[in-house]
Amino acid sequence: MFRKVLVAEDMDSINQAVAVVLKDLGIAEVAHSQYCDQAWLMAKKAIQENEAFDLLICDLSFKQDHRDEKISSGQELIALLKKEDPKLRIIVNSIEDHPQTVKDLWNSGNIDAYVCKDRHGLKELKEAILHLNNGESYNSPSIEKILNQNNILTLNDFEINIVKYLANGFTQDQIQQELKNKNIKPSSKSAIEKRLKELREEFSANTNPHLIGIMKDLKLI
Repeated sequence: MFRKVLVAEDMDSINQAVAVVLKDLGIAEVAHSQYCDQAWLMAKKAIQENEAFDLLICDLSFKQDHRDEKISSGQELIALLKKEDPKLRIIVNSIEDHPQTVKDLWNSGNIDAYVCKDRHGLKELKEAILHLNNGESYNSPSIEKILNQNNILTLNDFEINIVKYLANGFTQDQIQQELKNKNIKPSSKSAIEKRLKELREEFSANTNPHLIGIMKDLKLI
């Protein structure tokens, strides 16, 4: 069984419930953090001391408060820690079940399990830990159902970024430069114009602002 676990979760009630699950599994060394920056520092310190965490259980959304956080989301934290310690096993434990989010996280190769916070969440979290301990991956049944849908609408990095930049007031020339800076291809102005036109048609949007509104409502950006 896992020896050392880090839980990144900002809600006290969830932290307490997760602690009970870990205790039931006989995991004695458990650290909790309600902030992404703090979780990063805790994990980094453990690595430097040759006492790295075996498992990270991480939420995706962290409510902002008075602290100025450099790492603003669970996705960012997961990517940073996985890069720092490729052997770290990671369970997403989140209420977020949008197909784009789920698929992007699995495609990143950074996670080993995705547990949905619902009425069966704690039971499924325990199942996820047991599966990972046996070298397997795991999804909550509701997440597995989402991934098995054939009609999931997902967007690639190019499509997401051009609409995000557009929503932030960037011109197409500025978007082109930003894509080049991030090494996202294609990055030509003609490719940007063509894909925006196709997206407007796919989402039945009359204008770019209309497209932005629709995609925000669908939580695609």
